[in-house]
Amino acid sequence: MDADYSLFLSVLHSLSEPRAPAASAALPSLMLEIEYARATDVGRVRDHNEDCLGEALPRDAVQSRTQGYLFVLADGVGGHERGEVASRLAVETLVNGFRAAPAGQPHAALLSRLVQHANSLIYNQRHDAGAQGMSMATTVVSCALRFDRCVVAHVGDSRAYLLRGAQVTALTRDHSVAAEQLSLGVVTSDEAGATRHLLTRSVGHDLFVQVDVGEHQVQPGDVLLLCSDGLHGSVVEADLVHLLRQPQLEIAVQQLIALANERDGSDNCSVQAVRIRQVERTGVYRGRPYALR
Repeated sequence: MDADYSLFLSVLHSLSEPRAPAASAALPSLMLEIEYARATDVGRVRDHNEDCLGEALPRDAVQSRTQGYLFVLADGVGGHERGEVASRLAVETLVNGFRAAPAGQPHAALLSRLVQHANSLIYNQRHDAGAQGMSMATTVVSCALRFDRCVVAHVGDSRAYLLRGAQVTALTRDHSVAAEQLSLGVVTSDEAGATRHLLTRSVGHDLFVQVDVGEHQVQPGDVLLLCSDGLHGSVVEADLVHLLRQPQLEIAVQQLIALANERDGSDNCSVQAVRIRQVERTGVYRGRPYALR
């Protein structure tokens, strides 16, 4: 299964502890350590890629605790490069805003605020563009990690999954006509295919957008997956379990995209996979995290 990858990256991100003076309180020996890989592909039908991926990584062990990690994926809507503009603007807004945020900001509030800011920027840009920009919007799914927690914020039908052992859990719910019809029992899963690409919520479509945010605990060995509908529309959860459990994460993301192209390939396909190698266990007191010994 050969594929033409327009972007591929694999990184093990391990931070060494700073050497503290003898009089300073020692930092805990365990801290969050991850490995991640990402890839995006134009697919077999389209001539340009409207997906965009980005991340913000801490510079050192202190920033890992005060700020953490961010991964974000966006799937542009609008065609004729408008979707590409929207997805890139959304990713840049979240990544730059996350990096500039004050230390210790709660991730749930921060991500929600950054997605709202991206929504305003895209909404204003589409109106400035006149008739040519009226269909410009994007999905977005983002995941912030710190200590032993991940916060997922999303709008649209790009998804986040958690793989733990042989169990796959969807951390997001699609904002699409098909998903709403299925939840109401109006259609069957086979009948929902016709409305799968019709979004009920997207970034930049309206002046304000409702952002879904959820917080989850992570454990060593967990794999978090962010993906566009070019992937989840073509593969099933059993494929995720089979491929993401292998030791080499970079090979897993390549094989996922190749499998999506083999089965369909009609859409751009993007994947970010994050494996949790080690966590720093924490509790929360009055909204503030503290290390568990």
